[in-house]
Amino acid sequence: MIINSNSSGQIAPIKRIAAIDIGTNSFHAIIVDIYSDGSFRTLDKLKEMVELAKGGMGKRLSDGAFKRGLSALKNIKRLADSYECEKILAYATSAIREAENGGEFIQKSIDEAGIKMLAIPGRVEAELIGLAVRHGVKLTEKPVLMADVGGGSVEFILGNEKEFFYTASKKIGVSRMTEIFKPSDPISEDDIQTLETHYEEKLRDVAQAFAQHRTDTIIGSSGTMENIAQMIANRKNKSTDVTLNEMEFSAQEFKEFYKDFIKLSKKECRKVSGLDTKRVGFINTGVVLLDFLIRKFSIKKVRISSQALREGIVIRYLKKEMIGLPWTGAFADPRRRSVFELLRKTDWHETHSRNVADMALTIFDTLQEELGLSDNDRELLEYAAYLHDIGYYISHSKHHKHALYIIRHSDLKGFKEDEIEIIANVARYHRRSTPKKRHGEYWKMSPDIRKRIKKLSGILRVADGLDRSHYQNVKDLQIHSGEDEIKIYIRTEGEPYLEIWGAERKSELFKQVTGKKLKIERVLDPAYSS
Repeated sequence: MIINSNSSGQIAPIKRIAAIDIGTNSFHAIIVDIYSDGSFRTLDKLKEMVELAKGGMGKRLSDGAFKRGLSALKNIKRLADSYECEKILAYATSAIREAENGGEFIQKSIDEAGIKMLAIPGRVEAELIGLAVRHGVKLTEKPVLMADVGGGSVEFILGNEKEFFYTASKKIGVSRMTEIFKPSDPISEDDIQTLETHYEEKLRDVAQAFAQHRTDTIIGSSGTMENIAQMIANRKNKSTDVTLNEMEFSAQEFKEFYKDFIKLSKKECRKVSGLDTKRVGFINTGVVLLDFLIRKFSIKKVRISSQALREGIVIRYLKKEMIGLPWTGAFADPRRRSVFELLRKTDWHETHSRNVADMALTIFDTLQEELGLSDNDRELLEYAAYLHDIGYYISHSKHHKHALYIIRHSDLKGFKEDEIEIIANVARYHRRSTPKKRHGEYWKMSPDIRKRIKKLSGILRVADGLDRSHYQNVKDLQIHSGEDEIKIYIRTEGEPYLEIWGAERKSELFKQVTGKKLKIERVLDPAYSS
């Protein structure tokens, strides 16, 4: 989509994108125009209540949740297409991250809805929310405590106008707490005490950070906090017709609201002005949490940010992907220099590609002698890992084939033709397809080159699968090669289901070239196994 400058001389948008927050309770999408000065303007919004956690957090997504999620994504895709969006950025949070079949949902979203999503860890979610809040709410040098109350998790950020002092994601979201503790209707004093004891335990490190950066203000974001604010606003006849952003209420106003609201049954809650009836089933755990935070940290006022993760996604795109980071790629080695020049030209996915390269080389180093590979093969694998996703520069569709073409035709310096073919084909076969009879260009190469490509591709495919989310959940890995089985032990930041699924799904070529089974296990001990 090309948007021309208008005749009045105003700055015209240069790109239109969609950003989707794939949450536990709801999917939020925004359509925005982006401008050359780094600003953006929201054109439309869409919220779909899906309740992915029905049936429990950390389990398999139920068939119903699966269908509701895909249906919501198809609706969002239709909206994005109607606006002719050039790009859709979709980030999935805890419900997808923790589900055993989260990887299947991500693949189905690509196949059926045409939306490729990234499952982000909690620390990234907290950082993006912090960026969004700081972008949309006026802050000063005085610290504030930002709290984004979601269905599966609550993100906490301590920061001011310039920096974040502390970010964390805690698994105390309203749907999770409701599912685990199953409070009575109406909620009882015992239920409240049980919840508060749990919050006390889970928020110890938040309290420690708070002690270093004290504040009397909470800035709340997302549906639960917005609903609480709307109910208080309606009680006080405060207008929110234009926006809920920056709406403020005192601790005393909340206390008065809490005293009346907490004793209501679900049926009675439905009559409360300002409450989204779809949240009736789990709003109480969020109300109890806010009451706990206000008392625990001696908070005097609460302000609302209408911006949350979806805006943070846009801001991150502006800061890191669209504008790009300063480039300092001066290399003396012509091989390395030309590879990195190509990476720069094609706007590479640097963090993901470097991480995949590191894991691929770790696997290579263990199996090098066993597979009869050379140090030269190691270097070519590293470059192929860096370059494997550059086909996205042309299109997501068939990006592996685009990578092959770009590498072949980029006049890489310092490489022999066979070496370029190895890099290009290893990158080409990092995805689903393995070498087939119909791949004529592959079979034109010598048997030795084809063997090297298959071995290196087998390694790269497993390494790429281990960063399926593109957010480096795997922090370390160790490889043990036995008589008939290779074991990869991974240490992860969060649940490993997505990474294990991603690697096992792409492991057929690896098992073929090694002649062994592959087993991937998560270990909690940094020392791994003996």
